[in-house]
Amino acid sequence: MAPPIAQNRTLVSDHPTKIRMLVLETDETHPDTQEETGSFGMVLGQLLKKAGDEHEPSLGIETAMQYVVEPEGGAIPKLEEVGDDIHAILITGSCWDAHGDDEWIHKLMQFIRDVWTSRPDIRFTGICFGHQILCRTLGSTVKPQKNGEWELSHSPIYLSDIGRDLFNLPSTEKKIHLHQMHVDHVVNPPSPETTELLSRETKVHVWGTSEHTGVQGVYIHKRLFTTQGHMEFDEKLVKRQLEMRVGSGSVSKENASQAAERADWIHDGLLVAKAVLRFFHGDDDKFK
Repeated sequence: MAPPIAQNRTLVSDHPTKIRMLVLETDETHPDTQEETGSFGMVLGQLLKKAGDEHEPSLGIETAMQYVVEPEGGAIPKLEEVGDDIHAILITGSCWDAHGDDEWIHKLMQFIRDVWTSRPDIRFTGICFGHQILCRTLGSTVKPQKNGEWELSHSPIYLSDIGRDLFNLPSTEKKIHLHQMHVDHVVNPPSPETTELLSRETKVHVWGTSEHTGVQGVYIHKRLFTTQGHMEFDEKLVKRQLEMRVGSGSVSKENASQAAERADWIHDGLLVAKAVLRFFHGDDDKFK
């Protein structure tokens, strides 16, 4: 039996009933964030812990982390390394292309397939790149916007009925807001017609859309709950990620400046984190 994953990189919760989440980190945080807060796994672990502490009733979570970008020294875990104590897997955002053919991306997709088929007890979520790579593995097409337009910073997401249910919102609430940082998008949601990983009876729900992106999030009962937007981004993270995108030449200074003006606007990251945590804990039987 392989040793436990990321046993030296774990946020431990003292909650009496908790789920254990494995975060697959597909990018590194800005150097200032790395020094202040840590990796994306640390950022997300702290956010979900806060969401659980503030939830009524409170919900516990314990976070293990593994960096998986193999060209940068990471390692994609093997199926046998995912212990019975892992209840959920979260895949982070990344500067890499989820539609790419890099060897490590194909290995990550194979890992997802292996876990999906062998461990039906594990629930998946993904953010931005994570949302896209999960959908691609389940048969979706992922590609850049044809006009090359980025969706950046604070943006409205218009909710479907299942979206309002997942976020415990009344029918009068039509939208939430999240920070965005992407040019690639999921063109079509997963479907039993495009993959053998989904049975013909599987219902796939799109919980939200935006003017830029038709598939802002996908929900499959007891298996999948993804989000294109970043529940973990705050003003600092948005501005630092914009700085990195400008530095790499992928986002213009003008577009980054306009996006930075919205970085401090109130967003619904904590609301989404609470919904993801409820999903991890199994509170989604009513959303079949």
